[in-house]
Amino acid sequence: MAVPWTAESRWKPFCSERCKLIDLGQWADEKYRVPAQEQQPEDEPRQ
Repeated sequence: MAVPWTAESRWKPFCSERCKLIDLGQWADEKYRVPAQEQQPEDEPRQ
């Protein structure tokens, strides 16, 4: 559902308070994750 980006869109970027709470709750419960690769420390500092 597209949400217009205006001052009247109170819950932007969400369509409603309910959607906002559901989505933020999913992040807080770590059900959403951003994939990343673990990096090894470098032996020598960059200059």
